[in-house]
Amino acid sequence: MSGPVSRHGFRGQVTLDGPSGTGKSSVARALAVRLGASYLDTGAMYRAATVAVLDAGIEPTDAESVTRSVSAARIDIGTEAGTELVQVDGVDVATRIRGVEVTRSVSAVSAVPAVRRLLVDRQRALVADAEAIVVEGRDIGTVVLPEATLKVYLTAAPEIRAERRAGQLGVTDPAEIAAIAADLRRRDDYDSSRADSPLRPAPDAVVVDSSGLDREAVVDRVLELALTAVGEKA
Repeated sequence: MSGPVSRHGFRGQVTLDGPSGTGKSSVARALAVRLGASYLDTGAMYRAATVAVLDAGIEPTDAESVTRSVSAARIDIGTEAGTELVQVDGVDVATRIRGVEVTRSVSAVSAVPAVRRLLVDRQRALVADAEAIVVEGRDIGTVVLPEATLKVYLTAAPEIRAERRAGQLGVTDPAEIAAIAADLRRRDDYDSSRADSPLRPAPDAVVVDSSGLDREAVVDRVLELALTAVGEKA
């Protein structure tokens, strides 16, 4: 196995699922650092796949062509919490995957069952190579790692999520923030209603509402849950 040496004696997997704008990425990265664990952003993997589809000039709703495109692409995702590595065929796309074009197409690409099977296999391979890992996404606790050590479902009020996403993008115009909120609602509805791996908490997940909490408070809460899950004290 590879990856960092875990702190606190933690060994296992922490899954963070939930909709966009809840702070999953920043919380997951900070938690991985605190635990001394590896980190995997599965959403970045689907976004990178979407880049491959868009660059091939394929319509995201064309499931067969999307599957061929993603299968042929070399998608590399790093597992170090302190470094963001997202590449498609050797090209750095870490910034591009957060843009509007990818955001509007990623739900359609990620809804293709064959794409999900392909990327889930890659995600499980990365997890298997880590002694301790924090994995974030939308179906990690329900599909990718149903036997994870700890499953957390991170949520927040819609208006809070829109403000956070706007802050990440440097958007201050009220109309643009409203558009972001609409995009978040659209993606939530799409992801929650899809037939394959819908967005929902795992039955044994701990739901954490981050609406009134800053990042450090959420990290502290999940860290406490993680250490309790392995018989440690925070």
